[in-house]
Amino acid sequence: MSHLIPGQGSANLADTLPKVFMQNRPSRPNYNVLHALPLPLSIHPLPPLILHNPLSVIYFAYTYLYQLIVPLSSHRKTKLKAYLSSETRSVHVTDPNAARILWENGFFGKGNLSRSEPSWLDREMRRKGLIVGETSEEVTRRRREERREFKKERARKERETIESALKNEKTPIVDGPLTQPAESPEIPEDQSMPLGTSGDIHALRMPSRALLDSCHPASTVVSTGDDGHVQIVDSGEHHAEIDADQAMLIENQEHLQLTFEEALFLTYGLGVLEVGNMENAEPMTTNTLLTLFRVNSYFPSRALSDLRSDDLFLISYVVYHHFRSLGWVVRSGVKFGVDYLLYNRGPVFSHAEFAVIILPSYRHPYWQETTGRAIGVDKREGRSWWWLHCVNRVQSQVKKTLVLAYVDIPPPWTTVLGDAINDHSQFDIGQMLRSYRVREIIFRRWIPNRSRD
Repeated sequence: MSHLIPGQGSANLADTLPKVFMQNRPSRPNYNVLHALPLPLSIHPLPPLILHNPLSVIYFAYTYLYQLIVPLSSHRKTKLKAYLSSETRSVHVTDPNAARILWENGFFGKGNLSRSEPSWLDREMRRKGLIVGETSEEVTRRRREERREFKKERARKERETIESALKNEKTPIVDGPLTQPAESPEIPEDQSMPLGTSGDIHALRMPSRALLDSCHPASTVVSTGDDGHVQIVDSGEHHAEIDADQAMLIENQEHLQLTFEEALFLTYGLGVLEVGNMENAEPMTTNTLLTLFRVNSYFPSRALSDLRSDDLFLISYVVYHHFRSLGWVVRSGVKFGVDYLLYNRGPVFSHAEFAVIILPSYRHPYWQETTGRAIGVDKREGRSWWWLHCVNRVQSQVKKTLVLAYVDIPPPWTTVLGDAINDHSQFDIGQMLRSYRVREIIFRRWIPNRSRD
């Protein structure tokens, strides 16, 4: 079965936004440089080999021999530190440098005081006047407010135009010479039309001055050019230079919050993270982490004897590891009613292309050997068409493709791996994960007028 490969999805939704919201925006950071690495690992590839170019052959041979004599490591000298929080059922990264590394190189975790990117310190410094630039959350909030106010104003103007047209149609015709309509007062270029006056509906193609002035910070001035375009110019009067002493007084109260799946992938899959307890700073082994994650993934927590091969955490991690290995940036999809969202490069570059729902599948003959097992499997696999249509309708409204990720559940590991699985500190995690299989099925709405032969 073919897998989902990044870059083979829908187009960037930012290209479909109105041009009024795409122009005259403040310059953004260079995300291609900030997020150049897809994972928190250093990559040392060989240069391209061009056989008919002698310099290319020499440079390739030199690089190959150098890396053969002096091996280059892809990992850092010291691993990143984190600790497990059983109360919040997550893993916390309190070091700001480590949090920045994990976010910029793979978009792992989220700020506990932010929507996504850890930006509480920047917002606090901007609130106190230490910096002028806007954070990503403030930019998003401002753009949504601009769109909301612009749509309200456009709807009000259209309603006034319709009412004016209906009123003119009801005016009786009077014999006599036609009178010239009164000329509309001229509006200076440095002023905008009052909101209460009626005028051409096309004048609302650009937001009003009052709206732009209220949406931009005090350090910007909105001016209208000769061609009618709105320009946002820095006034230079309200610039506040960063005071290093005052900035140091602000304590960063935000930390990076990792899910159990992200923490296990960084620890077991990449080997760049060490997780310890809040009481003990000693890092825990991967087997111990896996056991704690499985126990704490339930509410309330379960005992070790109650853990099964179809634990919710194990199924979720298998799917997370699967799509991360294929190059996707995997983020939580709880706000869209799904398990995961798949981004091509990351949330700062484009919207998520696919929404993933995890479904356990009990195809192994072990699960149908007895009537009791078959009844239990039917309850765990049961989904209604109403549920599926509701979820797919939501994904269609937000322009995402629904992916059903079926995970084939193996029988209890005691029948496959023997009694060694009972020793949670010695069993092989790789052998356990290889007993699972992931099948991807893309589900789309069938629309007759778009699906004709």
